[in-house]
Amino acid sequence: MGRKELGLLGLVVLIAAVTSAINPQFLSAVNIMNMANLIGLFGIFSIGQGLVIITGGIDLAVGSMLALLGVVFLDLVANREVAWPLAAAVVLAGGLLMGLAHGLLVARIGLQPFVVTLCGLLIYRGAARYYTGDSTISLGFAEDVDTITWLAAGRTLGVPHSFIALLVVAVLVGILLHRSVFGRYLYAVGRNEEATRYAGIRTGVVVAGAYVLAGLLAGLSTILLVFYTSSVSPSSFGNFYELYAIAAAVLGGCSLRGGEGTVPGIVLGTVLLQMLQNLVNILGIPSSLNFAVMGGVILLGVLADRHLAQRRAARIRMPAGAAPAE
Repeated sequence: MGRKELGLLGLVVLIAAVTSAINPQFLSAVNIMNMANLIGLFGIFSIGQGLVIITGGIDLAVGSMLALLGVVFLDLVANREVAWPLAAAVVLAGGLLMGLAHGLLVARIGLQPFVVTLCGLLIYRGAARYYTGDSTISLGFAEDVDTITWLAAGRTLGVPHSFIALLVVAVLVGILLHRSVFGRYLYAVGRNEEATRYAGIRTGVVVAGAYVLAGLLAGLSTILLVFYTSSVSPSSFGNFYELYAIAAAVLGGCSLRGGEGTVPGIVLGTVLLQMLQNLVNILGIPSSLNFAVMGGVILLGVLADRHLAQRRAARIRMPAGAAPAE
């Protein structure tokens, strides 16, 4: 872990200590496992968002992707009696294709990531509402889904499978990001895409790859979230989840300028957000203020990132042997 991650870990421990002092129930097994479940559910697509941000992009369509993929998955399993492995494969493939479409529009056409994914947000949400006639679709009494229900929403030794899935995804993506050539290219593109292109690296493929991975992780998150909620309302399912993912990534050390961020940091950012929301509930603050808390967290993270960037720039400009100003 780097200094950012260690500092974030220290903040997590501090908030846990303060929260447990306010209400000892915070450290109860039930509360911890419930938080672990939510951390797993939200952490997976937050990692995908982090990969996109590292390239200097952003993905505003995550929540709407979850809604569209969610209604498709439930329709296939509950209404059309499609075998769950095939339905799950359709959802994962759908997420991958959505990510590929975003990546091609950004990398090949040259559109701004904000514009592309904002359009995706509107298109996918509208498609989800049209697909179901703007009505909620539920799992109901779907047959032969016991196995995937246990895989998605069950527990092993008390640990939620969603949290275990997050750990597996974090390890795999961490290896890809921090131990592979593709990972080094992601950072290079985020720091200076033009220089990376002049170095002979196919930056378009790298950027598109980040969006494809983000889409695939969104598909996996959809399956887990569907079995957590047991139903999908196309007008509200996944609302503002893209902001949650951005907040987790920024808190975890991903710079919105690109070129910075780690998988452990994103996971810790997700943990911190869930702990803050838990603290809000413990203090009796209205849940309607959750988004205000999230917005404040994003703002603080961006301000901290800007401050660190200015300090780094000042050190670079400092003449050799000069002492930093007090």
